[in-house]
Amino acid sequence: MSTATVRSARRDELDDLLELYRQLNPDDPELAPEAVTDRWASILADDDLDVVVVEHDDRLVATCLLSVTKNLTRGARPFAVIENVVTHEGYRGGGFGRRCVEGAVERARERDCYKVMLLTGSDAAWKHDFYESCGFDRDAKTGFTIDLG
Repeated sequence: MSTATVRSARRDELDDLLELYRQLNPDDPELAPEAVTDRWASILADDDLDVVVVEHDDRLVATCLLSVTKNLTRGARPFAVIENVVTHEGYRGGGFGRRCVEGAVERARERDCYKVMLLTGSDAAWKHDFYESCGFDRDAKTGFTIDLG
């Protein structure tokens, strides 16, 4: 694992990210890179978004999206949300997902966020255990969502 690097995604890695996202949400319609090039450029240019990746042996093996939101409570400190957490199926269990989530949390800390939130739609106990092992508390708050899909 010593060869794993946590960093921000680069412009030329859209294909690799889309491959990981297909593993995260296999029922989503497949996006052709040329169809989302403008959206990808917009994401990369947004200072409040960071696509965190873990590279291992010249391959992206894990990613998550960190979104930082400006705020007027808590001393005007921002808060962050982590979304789209996925580790390549062939690399799960190797600590890459943890390195990715911890890297995102560290970036939120560097931005002076007062909290980081993360939701999962999965009932899988191993996923809940994973997030708790990364420092998240499933009992600290109650999450609600509305699916606008």
